Amino acid sequence: MTPRLLLQAAGALLLLTAPPAHAAALTVFAASSLTDAFQEIGRTFDRQTGHRTTFQFAGSQVLRSQIEQGARPDVFASADDTQFVPLKQAGLIPAGQVFARNSLTVITPARSTLRTLRDLARPGVKLVLADPAVPVGKYSRQLLRALDSAPGHGPAYSRTVLANVVSVETNVRQVALKVQLGEADAGIVYRTDLTPALKQAVRQLPVPPALNPVASYPIGVLGSSAQPVAAQAFVTFVRGPVGQAILRKWGFLSPR
Repeated sequence: MTPRLLLQAAGALLLLTAPPAHAAALTVFAASSLTDAFQEIGRTFDRQTGHRTTFQFAGSQVLRSQIEQGARPDVFASADDTQFVPLKQAGLIPAGQVFARNSLTVITPARSTLRTLRDLARPGVKLVLADPAVPVGKYSRQLLRALDSAPGHGPAYSRTVLANVVSVETNVRQVALKVQLGEADAGIVYRTDLTPALKQAVRQLPVPPALNPVASYPIGVLGSSAQPVAAQAFVTFVRGPVGQAILRKWGFLSPR
């Protein structure tokens, strides 16, 4: 092949492999419970658009604090309004939309003798919860308080169960991990945290649907985003048919 043909071939290869001129590098802050679903959404979004999306997963309260202290992601996806609305009120996120919902489940090691939620009040049970400032921690305590008035539990139920808490975690994945490793007798997590690996290691205790809190997940573009058009495209993708199908695959509920 002549030098001229070699140069033409090299140029064609660069055109095929180089990212499109409009490609943007995006940073998305997202709640820990979104890890699996958003990683798949990110890969699909990047493949279809040519953008490059990087995620930072942590408890929503941690991510909110980082933004308030000067971190500037392009997009923030929270596990509840409590961590999202203050950023809107401060003018850091102009607008937000709910893109998914979630609910709770109680997990125990596979060989546990615990069979019902009443068993969480047994003396000596080691319960792990997320911190009350973490959305799932807030929802977990709502569930326990709701059970105070449920048949067979009694008005002291939540107080007795909370006395069994041996560890308070900063995100839901840490709660799930402690139960998976057998370091706790039970934990309260989102239903979406039941990954295939976790399902093999734990059992679920039935939660009355009427008492199970529903978590709403808002998402929005930061006003300081250097790539607002691409960031909004990511939000639109998450709320669109492909993003919603991936979220359903990972166990999330429809936003409506």
